[in-house]
Amino acid sequence: MSGFGFVLAVLFMTVVAPLWIIFHYITKWRAQRGLSAQDERLLAELWEIANRLEGRIQTLERVLDAEAPNWRNKV
Repeated sequence: MSGFGFVLAVLFMTVVAPLWIIFHYITKWRAQRGLSAQDERLLAELWEIANRLEGRIQTLERVLDAEAPNWRNKV
């Protein structure tokens, strides 16, 4: 009877346990594929900051075009 238990233990360790672990982590990975609420807020904030900076750069370029028309050629 102890030989039968040993065979079951080996089968469990070589087949069932690895599949169990693999499927566990696949499930965890699928659950975390999306962004969290905090990540979405941070992304929205960064998007807004980038838009404001882009507007500032465009304004600065308009001012420089009016004040020093050849400023782009000096670089």
